This record gives sequence, structure tokens and C-alpha cells, in this order.
Amino acid sequence: MDQAEAQSVKIVGIGASSCQYFLRETNGKPEVEKNFFAWAQGYMSGLLLRAPPGKDEDLDLAPDVYPLLKQAEFLRSFCTRNPDADFSDGVNDLYRTLRAPPS
Repeated sequence: MDQAEAQSVKIVGIGASSCQYFLRETNGKPEVEKNFFAWAQGYMSGLLLRAPPGKDEDLDLAPDVYPLLKQAEFLRSFCTRNPDADFSDGVNDLYRTLRAPPS
């Protein structure tokens, strides 16, 4: 692995927070949860834009079978199950789920 491959990407913004922080800050505050979800949508859009040619080209980030409210619940559930993880880990997991959404 060369040096460029060994470098990690630094995630920034509200989504770089831990799941514990997400759960604490969004408890009973839907407006704050919207901020986290907006970050998640932007982050996943960035992943989609940076995907190599031929990968995820037709990926729908808001499919009918996995609407936005269900995606928000996915992130809450992920963080509840994984409080020591980063919120962005949950977003990555959601992105992988959207690649093969449940029918």
C-alpha cells in the first residue's frame, strides 16, 4: 500500500460526532435530528459523486422502499445499538443498505 492509500479521510461536521453525542443531542429535539440527517444526506451524496465510473450510478438515495423517515429511524437504531461508534459509521451502514434495499 502506498502512502496515499494509507492516509485516512478526516470526516468533519456534525456527522463526525459519536453516536452517544447524537443520541443525547437529538433526544426530544427533532430540529437537531434534522441537522444530523441533512449532514447524512450530503455525505451520502458525496459518496455517490466520488464513486468510480460504473459503481452506484443508478443508486437512489431516497427509494420508495426506504423513504427518508425510515432512513432517519435506521440511523437512530444504529446509534442506539452502537453508542461508541461514530454517527458517520451509521451513515456508511445506511449507504450500504441503500445499495440493496429491502423489498
